[in-house]
Amino acid sequence: MCEAYHTARGSNTTGVRSEQPIRNAAKKAAKKARGALQFGVHRLPGMVAGSVREARRGGVVPGASTIASGQDLRELLQVRYGAAWLGHGSALVRQGGMTILVDPVLSHRIGPRIGGRTIGPARLEAAPAPSDELPPIDLVLISHAHYDHLDRPTLEQLAASGTTVVTSRRTRRLIPRGFRRVIELGLDDQLEIGGVRLSALRPEHWGGRTAVDVARGCNSYLIESDEHRTLAPGDTALTSEFDALGSVDLAVFGIGAYEPSEHHHATPEQVWRMFTAMPGGVLLPVHHSTFEISAEHVDEPMQRLLAAAGNDAARIAAVKPGELWLPGDD
Repeated sequence: MCEAYHTARGSNTTGVRSEQPIRNAAKKAAKKARGALQFGVHRLPGMVAGSVREARRGGVVPGASTIASGQDLRELLQVRYGAAWLGHGSALVRQGGMTILVDPVLSHRIGPRIGGRTIGPARLEAAPAPSDELPPIDLVLISHAHYDHLDRPTLEQLAASGTTVVTSRRTRRLIPRGFRRVIELGLDDQLEIGGVRLSALRPEHWGGRTAVDVARGCNSYLIESDEHRTLAPGDTALTSEFDALGSVDLAVFGIGAYEPSEHHHATPEQVWRMFTAMPGGVLLPVHHSTFEISAEHVDEPMQRLLAAAGNDAARIAAVKPGELWLPGDD
């Protein structure tokens, strides 16, 4: 379903040198389009109707009260290392003396804006905290341009002169104004900023925002400081990209949106396989139970992940949106 609101085309592959790779890319694009149409088209009328009803109520969204206190999230400022899940793929990380927000999406709906209305799926529950109850953000990381990862309304609310945004290649112009600076980080590039070093890794995903976007980037991020290492893969299918990373303290893996899109989003079992290739550490599961953007049942990703982990389930930080994970809580 993600394809219905992201794009039906695109690839993270560059430097095509023969006709065969071009044919393979075309086949992948067609597969993406089929998956989007099969799952998304029959839901579009309902989403349009929901957007119209909300507009008639003056934008008031039922049940959109704060679930978790923003004051709890500000407790991250008091620790050297910790994280919180904010729903879907959004995570708040405290590391290296910096507060880092990954793929922030706090809007009630995600998708393109048409006629002043956002057309797309609505949150199953309200965001855990509004943007003005978050702690001051030093760094925002954007993995790619899909609507459920690069949400312009959320970024507009977060824009501040003290905040830097790091995003994937050819996405800088999608970032609203008002941030201190916006930096595009290409695959395999590194950047030192504040108290952390960022490395852009290659996920098995793509970054286009529309049907004609075939050159936008898509990053996973390794966040390193003197004492800790955090992996924020963003969206990815099964890949060996992270096998050689060594140990990480925390891996923020997406575990949902795999049905019918396993070729773009890893299943919970595949996530566990990728995670356990990295010795030690804790898995923070995200990208599930927030928006109905895929065919699996809302509870299925966590159930399958816990089953895959078996006796090692203690390595999973099964926090709810807005709850903190701190070392020793697992």
